[in-house]
Amino acid sequence: MSVQELRILHLYPELMNLYGDRGNLLALRARCLWHEVKPIITEAGPGDPVDFADRDLVVMGGGQDREQRMVARDLAGPLGHRLRAAVEEGLCVLAICGSYQLLGTSYATAAGETLLGAGIFDSTTGPGLGRLVGHIAVAVGEHGKVLAGFENHGGRTFLGQGATPLGRVIRGYGNNGQDGTEGAVYRNAFGTYLHGPVLPANPWFADHLLRLALERRYGMAGLRPLDDSLELAAHAAVVRESRIDARRRARERGRASREEQGTPPEKQEAI
Repeated sequence: MSVQELRILHLYPELMNLYGDRGNLLALRARCLWHEVKPIITEAGPGDPVDFADRDLVVMGGGQDREQRMVARDLAGPLGHRLRAAVEEGLCVLAICGSYQLLGTSYATAAGETLLGAGIFDSTTGPGLGRLVGHIAVAVGEHGKVLAGFENHGGRTFLGQGATPLGRVIRGYGNNGQDGTEGAVYRNAFGTYLHGPVLPANPWFADHLLRLALERRYGMAGLRPLDDSLELAAHAAVVRESRIDARRRARERGRASREEQGTPPEKQEAI
């Protein structure tokens, strides 16, 4: 039986690579090799010709407003149209933070500029007061799967009626810190605010992406069982940190509430 190949495209690697998001590509490469799948990895930046019909999985990372402007201009051209069409045909995509924002319909920067997105997700993103930072745990699907990672974003993303959240926030902020949603899913495209990078500590999610991509190309994905003990230990550590962050935020909210109500300092220790 011939070896299965998986063609992975790292899109905008020089512009969109905050907080170690390149680690997602390394995790996919490693897991391909462990599953005896041959990864063929290419990169593309603004203006580079890309044939999405010859790709199985696209990986995109986070970036700052300056880089996002450059990427938004590129996505507004033929590449964005081809990417959207490829997603309609089942192309698998993982977009993190800034890339996730730009795959929505629009992104409004803190400076008041509105960037048009690729329109893959029915979502809009705008600025908020302060950044949403900390470890996060997210419930995904109906079978108790938990995504764990680290979020650090100033944008607030709100999903439209045509969007499905990737998951529900257990601890952390998620899309906007208000409605309990995190990320978005459309067909085989996934957007999320989780850095970490997210895939090394969530091996089940990495394999889910690989399975979708392989099934699209070959009609089947015979992934072998792997020893994920190290990855699961990392996952458990991130989940623990999300609990610590949640308790810290609760203490800070309680302190701020007491200060707002004018509780005398000598009484605060007894509360």
